[in-house]
Amino acid sequence: MSQPDSRPLSPHLQVYRLPLTALLSILHRFTGVVLALGMAPLTGVLVAAAADAALYEQLRALLSAWWGQALLALWTGALYFHLCTGIRHLFWDAGLGFDVAVAFRTSLWTVAAALALTALTWLAALWVRGMLA
Repeated sequence: MSQPDSRPLSPHLQVYRLPLTALLSILHRFTGVVLALGMAPLTGVLVAAAADAALYEQLRALLSAWWGQALLALWTGALYFHLCTGIRHLFWDAGLGFDVAVAFRTSLWTVAAALALTALTWLAALWVRGMLA
């Protein structure tokens, strides 16, 4: 009969809290996948606009629904988040911002910038829509 292993277990996600920089790195990769997947519908809309006015109107109606607008807002947020984290990675590639305090601060700036750019984009869209209506 073997004795139970008395060595401590490696910390797992239930015990260990990922740093903000690690979470943002994971989200950067995830938003890259979201952006790639979102290019298929965007391409479909562009092809429909060029080829078939009736199909374009159907797609426009789908994207104008509340859930279509929500998907577009999330896709816009993914775009800006991926852009902002990509810019931060460019600074890291240059060897800047590796200090723990600086990395944490730029993580917060990255999230704030992505949220602000997303909000500004949608506010501008609402303003233009109001101007055109």
